Amino acid sequence: MTSKIEDTINQIAEYIETCKYLPFSNNMIKVDRDVMEGLLDELRKATPDEIKRYQKIISNKEAIMADAEQKAKNLVDKANQFINSSVNDHEIVQQAYVQAGDIIQDATDKAQDILDQATIDANNIRLSAIDYTDDSLANVEGILSTAIETAQARNDALITNLQQYLQKISADRAELRADQEEVTGDTDRSGQGAGDGGSIDVMVGSGND
Repeated sequence: MTSKIEDTINQIAEYIETCKYLPFSNNMIKVDRDVMEGLLDELRKATPDEIKRYQKIISNKEAIMADAEQKAKNLVDKANQFINSSVNDHEIVQQAYVQAGDIIQDATDKAQDILDQATIDANNIRLSAIDYTDDSLANVEGILSTAIETAQARNDALITNLQQYLQKISADRAELRADQEEVTGDTDRSGQGAGDGGSIDVMVGSGND
């Protein structure tokens, strides 16, 4: 089962097959701008979901980073609240500082992990989108090349046929001219034979004789 983007590409190829060549050109065709823009608009609408997701992640990258920083800040605030609420005993305070440091470090690591993962996801989706788009364009390129080669072959075949017809017509005309010369020669010879037969004398008398 073909995808929407493949169907649209096939429609573009079929439309190109129906286009006529420009006068005195074997590789330039005339296309209807509205039809072509409509097909290209359908191609844009068929953009894969992973490309849209990549665009969404890139556009929301700042929001993702801000959210990670806010989570880290919340963890730090919790650590400070824990320190402030601890009993003012030296050993407990020291333990609280250690725990607070661990919490802060953990919050920092988690925030960095979130940012790193968001960057990795964005890059992976971008690479996937680039590969998919390049494959799609390569498919379009192949279809267009095949369409052009097919049209060129048809055009060459048409020229060959026309040349053969031209040669046949020229040969027929030459044969007709030969027949015409033969008929003309026979006519001339026939006229000369009638003149050699001699003259006929006619006597004209008066009415009183």
